[in-house]
Amino acid sequence: MTDDRPLGPHPDEPHRPGLAQRLNGLRAGVLGANDGIVSTAAVVVGVAGATAEVGPVLLAGAAALVGGAVSMALGEYVSVSSQRDSEHALIEKERRELATDPEGEFAELVGLYRAQGLSEPTATAVARELTDSDALAAHLSIELNIDQSDVVSPWSAAIASAVAFTVGALLPLATILLVSHPARIALTFASVLVALAITGYIAAWIGGARRLRAIIRTVVGGALALGATFLIGSLLGTGMV
Repeated sequence: MTDDRPLGPHPDEPHRPGLAQRLNGLRAGVLGANDGIVSTAAVVVGVAGATAEVGPVLLAGAAALVGGAVSMALGEYVSVSSQRDSEHALIEKERRELATDPEGEFAELVGLYRAQGLSEPTATAVARELTDSDALAAHLSIELNIDQSDVVSPWSAAIASAVAFTVGALLPLATILLVSHPARIALTFASVLVALAITGYIAAWIGGARRLRAIIRTVVGGALALGATFLIGSLLGTGMV
């Protein structure tokens, strides 16, 4: 029985070039949005619990938005830059080893394919063909799981985080400013929990994890953060009167 399906990657699986870049941007975006929603909502709800005036809520929310967006961008840039530098260092190390000891590197490549279950002749044939095609790419793939053309960019991660944080932060800030007191706190709670359910679902979808568990985890964490800051704001507001 023959299989007439075309050879190559399955269309439903993520084998497209630049996958690491896209997944890194998505991850940074989802995490940034989630942090923007929770941290800004916690600040404005806490302040709203202490005072019914709009000015302090606006000031605190704006400060949380700007400071959080900058912090997220810097954090992502530093983190991904460290990852990128490590990957570049590993690539250069492998390139030097191939230049100084090609025979030893070829034997290592054969051994790695043997360790994956290939027979000696097959492992040697695969290693020879891949070495003739692109020796560096072959070693980076099997030894380090690195694609030198798909090293993540710190700038894309930083920008994605800052933009996502800002978009996420605008939701609770706009809700609590546009809705009149006292309904604004309840509606802010509701809008934030719905938004967190969405970000939890997206994060689980990106990672291929269980959606419901991720949603529950994200929503419960956000609800606890909002409840704690509102309680503190209410207690402080009462104590300052």
